[in-house]
Amino acid sequence: MIAIEYFIGLSAILFVIGAVGVLTKKNAIVVLMCIEMMLNAANINFVTFSAFSGNLNGMVFALVSIAIAAAEVAVGLAIVLNLYKTRDTIGLDEINLLRW
Repeated sequence: MIAIEYFIGLSAILFVIGAVGVLTKKNAIVVLMCIEMMLNAANINFVTFSAFSGNLNGMVFALVSIAIAAAEVAVGLAIVLNLYKTRDTIGLDEINLLRW
């Protein structure tokens, strides 16, 4: 059996990569993918702690998180497609529609 530290390390690495991508990337689709990477890092933690503790609550939370992530991607892609249709760009720096 693989030690729990490896799973936590993998989750931490994925979360950091996602956070860096959200903070540094200018493309809206890349930012959405980085957010998904952060959610998957949380899911790895949920499933890991669930498996090591013998409790199914973490796996249920992971399933709920996957459903929320799917809805988030659908809404995010709809916003990006609408912005591309109206503004011809998906660069986050060039979109100032909701800024003051």
